[in-house]
Amino acid sequence: MRASRLLILMMSALFTVSAQAGLYRWVDEFGAVHYGDKVPAKYLKQEHQELNEQGTTVKKHDRAMTSEEKAEKKRLEAERKRLENEKRAQALRDRVLTDTYTTERDLVAAKDARLDAIDSQLQLSKELIKNTEEKVEKTSKLIESLKASGKMVPESTYAKLEREKLALATQKGVQQGHQIKREEVIVQFDGYIERFRELMAEKQKRREAYEKRKAARNRAASGLTSIEE
Repeated sequence: MRASRLLILMMSALFTVSAQAGLYRWVDEFGAVHYGDKVPAKYLKQEHQELNEQGTTVKKHDRAMTSEEKAEKKRLEAERKRLENEKRAQALRDRVLTDTYTTERDLVAAKDARLDAIDSQLQLSKELIKNTEEKVEKTSKLIESLKASGKMVPESTYAKLEREKLALATQKGVQQGHQIKREEVIVQFDGYIERFRELMAEKQKRREAYEKRKAARNRAASGLTSIEE
């Protein structure tokens, strides 16, 4: 009985002090709970609470994080921001897509138009390459003919052959670039079409859900009218 009164007096004294200096609660390494107007330095990085005059927690101080925990928190925050940015970017791409193309047919037509333009460039490259290959072959045969007859081949002829070979390599590079661009356009528009279908399906689901809610409200209103009559 005396011990209980002593504990009450001690707690009362602590709460009296807390009115002026504040009261804190912390747990030591052995699991024992402590109260005081100041948290010992060795426990400041541990979880502890600040109490008011009634002994109610008014502020909680979390345990200080380790370097590994801080690094993980930073990584998770960066990932959260990345996902948020990607979500906003996707929403913008979706809006541009649906604002630019009204139907899937519009998308297919745009894809075909882009491919037709690239195919025209490929055809032109093919013709240029064929003409240049013929020039290279003609100049090469001229050099071989001069050598076979024992005549000196002019330096200008060698230079001409080198220019033609360089032109041929350049034209083949351009042709390859057109081919790569064609493949990119196919992948790009196929992605657009797939996403457009997804957006239209989501739009249809929202429309159907709205119609169901509307029909339910109409039925409820109709039933109420019948009761009133």
